[in-house]
Amino acid sequence: MSLIVWLVIGGVVGWLASIVMRTDAQQGIFLNVIVGIVGAFIGGWLFGGGNINSGVITPTTFLVSLVGAIILLALVNLVRRGSLR
Repeated sequence: MSLIVWLVIGGVVGWLASIVMRTDAQQGIFLNVIVGIVGAFIGGWLFGGGNINSGVITPTTFLVSLVGAIILLALVNLVRRGSLR
């Protein structure tokens, strides 16, 4: 059950990160959500903001996931277009 919660939170984080990075209309919602989910997992793993097995979402885990998603979206945007914005 915690995996489903993390996928939903990752999707929301991906959508919010795409708005912050202004890529929501350029890359499509599907890519932004997928990158957000992956970025949330990477952010949580790198920064230790949360344990996926615990299923607990705190403001800290949400913020760490958002930062991970923003960084990954910036990297995807850099690869796809050759610039950060």
